[in-house]
Amino acid sequence: MINIRSVEFLNNPARFTDTYKFKLTFECVAPLKDDLEWKLIFVASPENVKLDQELDDCLVGPIPVGINSFEFEASAPDRAQIPAADVLGVSALILTGSYNEQEFVRIGYYQNTEYDTAELQETPPASIQFDRLTRNLNDKPRVTRFHIKWDNPPPAGPAAPATTAVPAAPQGPAANVAATASSVPSADAL
Repeated sequence: MINIRSVEFLNNPARFTDTYKFKLTFECVAPLKDDLEWKLIFVASPENVKLDQELDDCLVGPIPVGINSFEFEASAPDRAQIPAADVLGVSALILTGSYNEQEFVRIGYYQNTEYDTAELQETPPASIQFDRLTRNLNDKPRVTRFHIKWDNPPPAGPAAPATTAVPAAPQGPAANVAATASSVPSADAL
């Protein structure tokens, strides 16, 4: 029922403390009775799910058939909840889409966090200086789609989630991240 066309981060790279701003474009192929729920989750430590932070969520609807888009803004992670050993380096950012409390898509990005100068990168201070950190989201998201019960059931297909590495759309010098549905086979469309 919903095909993700693109996810464009509007402020990437950015300061670690900046809000996340992005534009999500999707296609609705059949009428939906209820709203879609979108969540943005920061994963600082893959070993400890309890440290995951839901940065924000929003309901979008009613959803007309056709191409739809919206801009979503979410706060930066609460740095007090991130173990010092997990602040620098790679973490993850996950965008989920749900319908009637059923997750139908999960789009994951690796985020690299580092100091803003070569000097601080080579010789990091003893205590983390969050105001000097930058974050950069990679341009190759991992998209996992789940078959769920929609209002009008889709044609029969595999029950297992389909995971696809989706190449980014060209974005120019800012290297914004984009997931493009056209590279995902339409036979598996939700």
